Amino acid sequence: MSADTVARTNGKSAAKAEKPSKVGAAATWADDRLGLAGLAKKNLRKVFPDHWSFMLGEIALWSFIVLLLTGVFLTLWYRPSMAEVVYDGSYSPLRGLEMSEAYASALHISFDIRGGLLMRQVHHWAAMIFVASMMVHLLRVYFTGAFRKPRELNWVIGSLLLLLGTLEGFTGYSLPDDLLSGTGIRAADGFMKSIPVIGTYASFFLFGGEFPGDSIIPRLYTVHVLLIPGVLLGLIAAHMLLLVYHKHTQWPGPGRTEQNVVGFPMLPVYAAKAGGFFFVVFGVLVVMGGLISINPVWAYGPYNPAEVTAGSQPDWYMGWPDGALRIMPGIESHFLGVTLSWNVFLPIIVLPGLMFTILMMLPFLESWITGDKRDHHLLERPRNAPTRTGLMVALMTFYGLMWAAGGNDIIAIKMGLSINQITYFMRGAVFIGPVIAFFIARRWCIALQRSDSEKLLHGYESGVIMRDAQGGYTERHLPLSTERSYTLTARDRDELFVPALESDQNGVTSPTARKDRVRARLSQLWFGDNIQKPTREELEEAHHHAQLEHAHDVALSGHSADGHQFDGREESVSDNQLSSR
Repeated sequence: MSADTVARTNGKSAAKAEKPSKVGAAATWADDRLGLAGLAKKNLRKVFPDHWSFMLGEIALWSFIVLLLTGVFLTLWYRPSMAEVVYDGSYSPLRGLEMSEAYASALHISFDIRGGLLMRQVHHWAAMIFVASMMVHLLRVYFTGAFRKPRELNWVIGSLLLLLGTLEGFTGYSLPDDLLSGTGIRAADGFMKSIPVIGTYASFFLFGGEFPGDSIIPRLYTVHVLLIPGVLLGLIAAHMLLLVYHKHTQWPGPGRTEQNVVGFPMLPVYAAKAGGFFFVVFGVLVVMGGLISINPVWAYGPYNPAEVTAGSQPDWYMGWPDGALRIMPGIESHFLGVTLSWNVFLPIIVLPGLMFTILMMLPFLESWITGDKRDHHLLERPRNAPTRTGLMVALMTFYGLMWAAGGNDIIAIKMGLSINQITYFMRGAVFIGPVIAFFIARRWCIALQRSDSEKLLHGYESGVIMRDAQGGYTERHLPLSTERSYTLTARDRDELFVPALESDQNGVTSPTARKDRVRARLSQLWFGDNIQKPTREELEEAHHHAQLEHAHDVALSGHSADGHQFDGREESVSDNQLSSR
């Protein structure tokens, strides 16, 4: 290397090229005015933990990017108009039929635009994966306690993203104006009309007159491509900024504390992994779009208010409110000549709003019950929060039963059952099932806690049976590795809420006495049966006891013949490791 190619410096200032390029000069100009270098240096070296469960949120992000890319392609040919035209395109079974311009353009994209059908199907599959990945990511966040302070606001934003993603999907599959999507729009019209007082006005305003009107498709198009995507982009940006500001959560382990983050920097490691994962998600969606048919609008035909699609089912994420509607008893009220359709209003309008409200309030309810106001950056294993885990399992069971009820007609046809019997069963199961699921999940978690405590105190089962001098047989236990022991003990002890005195020294009753009693009772129910991790004294006593028994057994054993040195366990089984329980 020649001396001319080496940047010279006096050791006190940064090295500079002798012949700066135009790009470098432009970068310097921008940095002098915007201060981008310091900001980029701080954030591009930001550390991110590495665990497969953290990739669930990225699937949602990359699916949204695919939605934007394919959506832009589709907008170039889609016509959001309900004007009547006669179809003369490539699909001969529908040629000569009258249909809306929206449906005709959907057929045109599918059959006459190169790559159009692939883009339609990739777009639809990306929407499915987007909602599904958000839901699974939300479950991961809740089960691991990643929603706790200071991330409560990010949990609320994530819940809103799930709600808006669901609404975005509904407006999207309504746009082709085929018979299936038209059936969904007609159902939506009935849902709005069930709202007391304002329902008929809301329907008239949205449809531009009596159903189906001439304005619904253009308005849904505006909402789908402009309004909801804009809000989604803003919420995703806020979600990511809060993630960077609060730093990423991480699983407990050696060297990981509440004050640090152990992982890889943004550049070059994490950026390369995230970029590669984007192409993996994109590739999988393209394969699904190319090989798996979804929403074949040409098979349904154009929408006609006098017809309905037999066995019609909405996209999967709309299945649970549809199931609630199907199993709801036919309850109506008549007041001053007005019919109030509670059998539609309660399951479709009230229940989803109530469920999402409960979802967004979960972090604040738990914080109030437990009294935990600390910052948390280390995750919890689900077994270490049995009540929290059981609560979400109960909500999942409720959701799953409602979702299954949304296909009661299909279940009845495919399994040869009575649809009435299925409906009656679901009416009881949606109340009993979540309760049973809660208690099973909670007791399961407590049992796993007890198992962890036994492993910490006595080691894990080696499968090696030893005979002592008296002729008795015992199974030997091996101590856990240091890393495994650290992980099992890296959790806080549960502290029950103890209410203050109900009255002061002057006999004045505390204004929060009743609320504190309720809170103390809930705290007892939340933590009461949990198995706490062993204390330092308990661990030292157990290890001392194991050493004494090991010393006693060494004199009785002449050789090691366990046969498990290479059986793939956490520790290799050798004679000097064996300890009795």
